[in-house]
Amino acid sequence: MSSPALHLDRRAVLCARIRLLVAATIAYNVVEAVVAITAGTVASSIALIGFGLDSVIEVSSAAAVAWQFAAPDPERRERVALRVIAWSFFALAAYVTVEALRTLVGGHEADRSDVGIALLALSVVVMPFLSWAQRRAGRELGSASAVAGSKQTLLCSYLSAAVLLGLVLNAVLGWWWADPVVALAVAVVAVREGRAALRGETCCPPVRPGDEDDGCDRCGPGAEA
Repeated sequence: MSSPALHLDRRAVLCARIRLLVAATIAYNVVEAVVAITAGTVASSIALIGFGLDSVIEVSSAAAVAWQFAAPDPERRERVALRVIAWSFFALAAYVTVEALRTLVGGHEADRSDVGIALLALSVVVMPFLSWAQRRAGRELGSASAVAGSKQTLLCSYLSAAVLLGLVLNAVLGWWWADPVVALAVAVVAVREGRAALRGETCCPPVRPGDEDDGCDRCGPGAEA
């Protein structure tokens, strides 16, 4: 079999892998949104409700990547997918900022939510794995949108950890302000990621199977030109 044929076969494998990972991300986030919003409503937790709505935004971002890779030639849809992902980042940042400031100003203290804590602990484990797998496939394929989508999934895992920390500190120590403070830091990162996705600066040079993944530190979102 010729090299070009092997190359095309590898591209087909990577596209199928990205579609599978995106489908898994969408399915997980739908369940996550329902559980988080329900638990947040019961506990009167703005942070937990916000996390559930963030899962809805994550679904829109993953759906954009799924739409792109459903086409015979995914590259033609990449620019549109990147814009959807970028504005999903901005929507996430805006919502988290507003809710965090409302919580800080209002001094709102939520009730303990064991269901919310368990869900967030699970997300801290699951979401980084999905992000890493999609980023790896996206980098090898050279797809900026797949890498951008993986960045948003990773950002959502950071948000999971922030909200989890807030819920635990509130439940154990009564530190109601911990979650909104950490969430504001996540919002800043979301804006940087959104700007990078809008400029198409989310993908490092493609890597070959077996190459070491350096994490895109030198050219990922938020990196300076």
